[in-house]
Amino acid sequence: MKTTPRVQNMRSDNSGREIANQFEIFTDEGKYYQSYSTIVAFRDNNGNVTLDRNKWDYSRTTGKYRNQFLGETKKETERKIASGEYTLADLN
Repeated sequence: MKTTPRVQNMRSDNSGREIANQFEIFTDEGKYYQSYSTIVAFRDNNGNVTLDRNKWDYSRTTGKYRNQFLGETKKETERKIASGEYTLADLN
């Protein structure tokens, strides 16, 4: 039985407060990171990551919360893209 997707604001690593316009969307297939109205990243239930090819590095704010979502730095993300560990696709 499928469950209804659930959306929640991301929380600051420092203060724990909700971050405006930065969301995590929980689905049966995995979890999405959305910045404003744009899907930036998806991590499936097996840990596979797909990043939006045009928006994964859209702005400084997007990058900050993408790093938080993935638990890594931009340099680590770039290495994983280059190695093929992360997939780039159109998520929007």
